[in-house]
Amino acid sequence: MSNSSSISQFLLLPLADTRQLQLLHLWLFLGISLAALLGNGLIISAVACDHHLHTPMHFFLLNLSLTDLGCICTTVPKAIHNSLWDTTTISFSGCVAQVFFFLFFVTADFSLLTIMCYDRYVAICKPLHYGTLLGSRACAHMAAAAWASGFLYSLLHTANTFSLPLCKGNALSQFFCEISQILKLSCSHSNLRELGLIVASFFLLLGCFIFIVFSYVQIFGAVLRIPSEQGRHKAFSTCLPHLAVVSLFLSTASFACLKPPSMSSPSLDLVVAVVYSVVPPAVNPLIYSLRNQELKDAVRKMMTGCFSAVKTLPALLCQ
Repeated sequence: MSNSSSISQFLLLPLADTRQLQLLHLWLFLGISLAALLGNGLIISAVACDHHLHTPMHFFLLNLSLTDLGCICTTVPKAIHNSLWDTTTISFSGCVAQVFFFLFFVTADFSLLTIMCYDRYVAICKPLHYGTLLGSRACAHMAAAAWASGFLYSLLHTANTFSLPLCKGNALSQFFCEISQILKLSCSHSNLRELGLIVASFFLLLGCFIFIVFSYVQIFGAVLRIPSEQGRHKAFSTCLPHLAVVSLFLSTASFACLKPPSMSSPSLDLVVAVVYSVVPPAVNPLIYSLRNQELKDAVRKMMTGCFSAVKTLPALLCQ
């Protein structure tokens, strides 16, 4: 294969070697994806329908749930399809779309986590200015900036990756189209554009990380100065879920990117990819709902209303 234009499809890494294990992984992926769909779907519905949750924090949480749904819907359905039909292929255009949308949702996800850190910083450290700094217009602009940054970054990265000549086959050692695996197929020795994007990405991520760390130093300092124990507990309860989600995101992504080559193996790379791309979207709704009483009450109220409607449906149909 002389270049990427001659590649019509890529070969993905199967989830297991035997048919029985493939079906086991299929059910595992299906369960995780359904949990992610249910959890994030409930958060989106609750925030959208309950006017008590029309706050900046919950507005950004709704956007975060959308990115989590996007992440898991980009990679998992194709893996389930391949396991079900015992195949490993993905079309060239499908691979391009998978790379684009995965980068798009992941970048928007981290941007929203950074914005949510700013939301907590203003709420705790500058409560008198909260309504001014985080009004509806400001929240909409920040959310739009997060989605726009994800779109721009994924567009540049995807276009650059697939513009490189690929001459080392078409087999990817991953269950989805991962950029690092695609770059291994490149025969180009001048990846200056890719290196420039990676360096720029590193400094952007580093800037967001420093901002998050600095914000939480200020937040914890302000919380510890609150005189009442109940006030401190309430402030911590609004920050800990966000801190847990950020830690999960950064720890899994950092290990995937920074693990030494000596540790690299197809099975380990597969496990790491599942941990950073599939697990967080399913776990994040649980983390956010555990200590958010308003959100739990809204979900409980919505589900109670749905069950009541289902119970009264037969009577209405018989009338």
